[in-house]
Amino acid sequence: MDPKFRHVWTLCFVVFMLFLQSGDAHMGLLYPMPRGGIEDKMQFDGKIHAFIGFDNDRTMPCNGYNKPGPVTRLHAGQVVNVRFWGPALAEKYLDTLPPKPFGRRSHQLNQARHGGGFCEMSLSYDGGRTFHQIGQYTRSCPDFYYEWPVKVPDNVPSCNTPGKCLFVWSWTAVNVPQFYINCADVIIEGVADGVLPSKGIQIVDVPGHKQDVVAAGDDAGNKMGKGPDPNEIKANLEGGDS
Repeated sequence: MDPKFRHVWTLCFVVFMLFLQSGDAHMGLLYPMPRGGIEDKMQFDGKIHAFIGFDNDRTMPCNGYNKPGPVTRLHAGQVVNVRFWGPALAEKYLDTLPPKPFGRRSHQLNQARHGGGFCEMSLSYDGGRTFHQIGQYTRSCPDFYYEWPVKVPDNVPSCNTPGKCLFVWSWTAVNVPQFYINCADVIIEGVADGVLPSKGIQIVDVPGHKQDVVAAGDDAGNKMGKGPDPNEIKANLEGGDS
């Protein structure tokens, strides 16, 4: 696509998303690029960051985006630097992190992160029927200003079935019982006779699961938080085997 037309397309959708923001603005996955993300031109509808149950379209397992989207190639043992997106990020920082603010009066992007919460990253090989956790971050996740590394386990099997192979981010919010989930289509180059992690993910505040669950957060509100805890980074990168 011609860059100038790509820019116009993105601008139109960002304006549309800002219009919707008053009712459902929070945060979504940016990398790996998810179904319904800003570069999923077939499904992007301004609701990628809505919580499950916001309207009839926001459903499990992939936030209502049931068609395959952009595909990211991963391999066993790879470190995936997860990033997040929302209307304030627009398309300016799709490939690089936004510069961190300097000083109290520095301009900050309005992330609508509401003080963070509990994030989990997982793999699904069956289109979202089951999830296999590969990492988690507590309190300050998500946040535009940081990367959140997790490791694809060294001994996972390969997965190359369109629509079935997913990298999944889920978020239990702070203060209000809201659960968010985004799915990124992936191809995974694994190992022969590989196995998937046995631990699942926390699914709450959606029909058929435990209700009125909230997560602990930080005190940063919508501003930049402290980022990923070094001990959690270490645990996520060392827990690379199933």
